[in-house]
Amino acid sequence: MLTEVSKQTLGQKTAFDRIADFASSDIFERMFREGMDLVEETAAYLDGDGRQEARNLERAAALAYASESMRLTTRLMQAASWLLVHRAVREGEMTARDAHDPKYRLGARTVCSADKQPLAELPARLLDLLERSKRLYDRVDRMEVSLFEASETPAENPVNAQLMRLQAALGASD
Repeated sequence: MLTEVSKQTLGQKTAFDRIADFASSDIFERMFREGMDLVEETAAYLDGDGRQEARNLERAAALAYASESMRLTTRLMQAASWLLVHRAVREGEMTARDAHDPKYRLGARTVCSADKQPLAELPARLLDLLERSKRLYDRVDRMEVSLFEASETPAENPVNAQLMRLQAALGASD
């Protein structure tokens, strides 16, 4: 098994490197801004126009509105929490190693990733926010997979194989 130092020497990135690189990237900055803007827009809608629109719905649609608004806020809170952890890495308030801890992983996948189609009778603005929140959550989920679960196994090439044999031989002689 390669050590962290030899992985670095071979140009391979560890999960910690990938987290730090992502946190300092323009992609993260755009994703963060989009996520926070969507949180603010959703809060304003649910506290304002959305509240009034919900009052005007038939009983079944009102129940669906309540359920879907909970799914919406759950998605956004999960995505926002994940984004805030990575912003903390960017700002130096947290290390990439700390951000790698499972407690900072994206959660509520069963609720947030459900492909259940909301009732068409729901207000158009809520439906739009639901769709946008799902796209954001799905992008954060894909990014998490690429940062945390990408294989750290060295690529098969002669240099890696030779280095591993050398490390095994040197380790055996100690």
